[in-house]
Amino acid sequence: MKIKKVTIAGGGVLGAQIAYVTAFHGFDVTIWGRSEGSIERVKPRIDYLHEIFTKELMACPSYIGQENPNYPRSFFNDKSEITEEKIEELKKVNEKVYKEMKYTTDLEEAFGDADLVIEAIAEVVDEKKAFYEKIAPYLKEEAILVSNSSTLLPSTFREYTGREEKFLNLHFANNIWRQNLAEVMKHDKTSDEAFKTVIEFAKEIGMYPAVIKKEQPGYILNSILVPLINAGLVLYGDDIAEPEDIDMDWKIGTGSPKGPFEIIDIVGITTVLNITKTNPLAKDPTSPIGKAVKKLEERAAKGLKGIESGEGFYKYK
Repeated sequence: MKIKKVTIAGGGVLGAQIAYVTAFHGFDVTIWGRSEGSIERVKPRIDYLHEIFTKELMACPSYIGQENPNYPRSFFNDKSEITEEKIEELKKVNEKVYKEMKYTTDLEEAFGDADLVIEAIAEVVDEKKAFYEKIAPYLKEEAILVSNSSTLLPSTFREYTGREEKFLNLHFANNIWRQNLAEVMKHDKTSDEAFKTVIEFAKEIGMYPAVIKKEQPGYILNSILVPLINAGLVLYGDDIAEPEDIDMDWKIGTGSPKGPFEIIDIVGITTVLNITKTNPLAKDPTSPIGKAVKKLEERAAKGLKGIESGEGFYKYK
């Protein structure tokens, strides 16, 4: 099946990015939200992405001819494609995407004719199960359904989708126009055809498809990243050190560009809380990770949710 129409369910930080990048690569994209309030919350994210893409494209001429340019990798297949002509073409595409992005709360409109549905709602098991059951009657037989879940296995949800063989996970990293990673993970009942179609789709939207051969909680990226963040949270929760010193220690000692609390600000405190609360040790409020959860909840209540809110552990506005 050739994918043409794509619906993104959920317009959070990553949902908005997935929608924008997918439309940028020529697909017919619709963003579905639960309510008009949800739709209104995603629109400023699309405004922001339009600004980011505009700035990225303005900088692109400086990469022409560079041996190792640090360019937005989802924009071009490789550095040889960075030409004045291509940049001007993409500027027009960017304006078209911004002006023509579609939004809806209607289930039939969103899912009735979609070739691919990318679920990007909250990392909460019961919410995802309820969502799959709700949209199942609207999906056409050949439609493929994927989850952008960052930690949960597709086999957890397949029985709720009504299309086990056409359901799998497609997990994106943040800032996907630059960190153009898409982890593709199937379960044991996913068809080879659906698996190959999603891998090809990832390539078509400028991603590097990291193929995961069997189910793994956390995929590849978060299997490495979540323990790093947890280690930082344990140090923070147990009052061993302040976030700035933990970040600087990690960056200076390893040469990494970001520390765990800078990464939390990028991902967003809400997502980190949802993931961290699945840790059995977090249920004990006297444990270091339990104390860290309480601190994160207090920060979230103050609106210090990370880059998107303008301030998290660091200020961004």
